[in-house]
Amino acid sequence: MSPSMSALSETALLTVVIGENPPDRLDKALAREVPEEAALSRSRLMKMIAEGDVFLGDVAVTDPKTKVAEGQVFTLRLAEAEEYDARPEDIPLVVVYEDAELIVIDKPVGMVVHPAPGSPSGTLVNALLHHCGDTLSGIGGEKRPGIVHRIDKDTTGLLVVAKTDRAHHGLARQFEDHSVTRHYIALVHGTPDAADPRLRGTKGVTFESGGIVKIATGLARHKTDRQRQAVVWDGAGRHAVTRARVLDSFGGRQAMGGAALVECWLETGRTHQIRVHMAHAGHGLLGDQTYGGKRRLSPKVVGEAAAALGNAFPRQALHAATLGFEHPVTGEVLEFEAPLPPDMEALVAALEAGV
Repeated sequence: MSPSMSALSETALLTVVIGENPPDRLDKALAREVPEEAALSRSRLMKMIAEGDVFLGDVAVTDPKTKVAEGQVFTLRLAEAEEYDARPEDIPLVVVYEDAELIVIDKPVGMVVHPAPGSPSGTLVNALLHHCGDTLSGIGGEKRPGIVHRIDKDTTGLLVVAKTDRAHHGLARQFEDHSVTRHYIALVHGTPDAADPRLRGTKGVTFESGGIVKIATGLARHKTDRQRQAVVWDGAGRHAVTRARVLDSFGGRQAMGGAALVECWLETGRTHQIRVHMAHAGHGLLGDQTYGGKRRLSPKVVGEAAAALGNAFPRQALHAATLGFEHPVTGEVLEFEAPLPPDMEALVAALEAGV
């Protein structure tokens, strides 16, 4: 007999709503709709379905091929946390805020968020285990204590980490309903301009008042390179929306070989979202070896020093500059800012001086 939903722990549930044009089977639909912060792969979702941990109403659904419909609400029962084998490491952290429930970190460049093959140590989790001891939340069955969202290894900036299970659930819920405010600062090739006919003709790109560029696509793993994400259409992949506005332009709004300082903010939070979306719009990030393409800054447009620094920039020029959310326990609205890291600050200064 399927277990009754009323018998399940309220602190171990994840609600998933099926969106428009869903895939033709449950496992694929859940893989598309489950919040990325939940870190539930399709293989793990299939295991959960088979083990009776996915419910439609009060009934467990155990066939991954079950047909789904837009608007259906599934409830996932999450496993208890696995024993965590990462070791605490005394790694310096820039702590922006901390209380008994959560901690906000300004992550430096080069730091991986959690251990994974190829990065077993030196991660943010290793540092947090040393800093916080055994207080980090460990729900969800994944070996990622306290982690409710991530930023890439070579992206700098703000991350919030849960220290208790109730904070973890409260924060995860806010990421799921997209109520968390996240603004990023990026340096991109060229200048996104509403007057540019090429940009206006790019699928998925629209414009809003105030010079805001809106990019809305599906995102999914690249068909041949599993380390990359790719823009997809027709209901495939995860729905992703990025907005961007130009803060400063270097070399003229139409100049080839120029650059722009751009503020980006997320309606959704997908892997590599800003990097993929800005590249799709034709304005890939400086230093982005994966999505930035072969564009180069022109010494004639931005100056010799800025071009040399920008063309040799060793990482994607992206910084998580602001983070805002409601404290999951007290209800207080918290907002944090992190200044540009030294490498991006130096690049902006060179661009300003060269034009």
